[in-house]
Amino acid sequence: MRIEELPSPCYVIDEGLLEKNLKILNGVMERTGSKILLAQKAFSMFKMYPLIGKYLSGATASGLYEARLGHEEMGKENHIFSPVYREDEIDEIISICDHIVFNSFSQLEKFKDKALAAGRSVGLRINPECSTQVSHAIYDPCTPGSRFGVTIANFRQDLLDGVSGLHFHTLCQQNSNDLETTLMAVEEKFGPWLSQMKWINFGGGHYITEEDYNIQLLENCIKRMKDKYGLKVYLEPGEAVAYNAGYLVTTVLDTLQNGIDIAILDTSATCHMPDVLEMPYRPPLLGSGAAGEKSFLYRLGGQTCLTGDTIGDYSFDQPLKSGDRLVFENMAVYTMVKNTSFNGMPLPAIVVLDQAGEYHIVREFDYKDFKMRLS
Repeated sequence: MRIEELPSPCYVIDEGLLEKNLKILNGVMERTGSKILLAQKAFSMFKMYPLIGKYLSGATASGLYEARLGHEEMGKENHIFSPVYREDEIDEIISICDHIVFNSFSQLEKFKDKALAAGRSVGLRINPECSTQVSHAIYDPCTPGSRFGVTIANFRQDLLDGVSGLHFHTLCQQNSNDLETTLMAVEEKFGPWLSQMKWINFGGGHYITEEDYNIQLLENCIKRMKDKYGLKVYLEPGEAVAYNAGYLVTTVLDTLQNGIDIAILDTSATCHMPDVLEMPYRPPLLGSGAAGEKSFLYRLGGQTCLTGDTIGDYSFDQPLKSGDRLVFENMAVYTMVKNTSFNGMPLPAIVVLDQAGEYHIVREFDYKDFKMRLS
């Protein structure tokens, strides 16, 4: 099967590129003794969990359904953090998760005894109040008024009995210098309690598989926590696992002109690549250039009724025409997991490109998938 024969739109996960990332992450684990978990909130394609489980220590979840997916499809360490746990879900969560991180002392008091009685490791999320993000405020858990984690002003040493680990998550697509800065704040505020813990979780947002990421500094940070406090160190990256390992294959449906040449595609930013609007983010497009770089400039947009359903401005060597295939890169993470069928948009098919260069259609969606979510 050639790329021109694939259903459009479709996500293509490149198995070889995914494994390349996993080998980098596994190398960090081997050199430092740390454990790295897949953050399923970024990439939950369970077809690839056997491969991911070959290299990583397990998975982490943000709620019951992700926890079930990690338990059923990965079958290794299964961690969970949620801002709040529901009474009608906590028993099942405890039955399938070996590490349960609570967001507040009230949640800890409410459910800790159940978790400990089941032999689970109990953790507490802390908020070091150390913002290192400059461009993605929407993803900053240390922003004033954040609902994530216990601040030092609200810390209760008298309620730490049974707590074996501390968890923080403050980064988003950041390098290890920001982790180093955050760790200094963690030690300054919560240092007196680190030596009585068994583990610490650095959370996610580490861009470990990005080309200019400083892996040596990351490993120094891990070793510092291990040597100084005797802590086992966990990391739970999501994007770094599948970074640059997937594509979104789309087709031009029509072109028009309104002060700029416009191409309407069979995909949608708001439905199929929401980070384009939320971050915002301009995804790389194979064979294209920035405005002014190539001869023919187009504004690429989706087929929904949302005026802002625009992917960006791209230039090309030749004019676009109906039927042309376009391939957006870095489309594995925060795409499938955040899809919507707004306007009745069909969900893209899911395809795997194996290491022999063969395409395999894993899943296609139709009207029934749209209707089943409604009533």
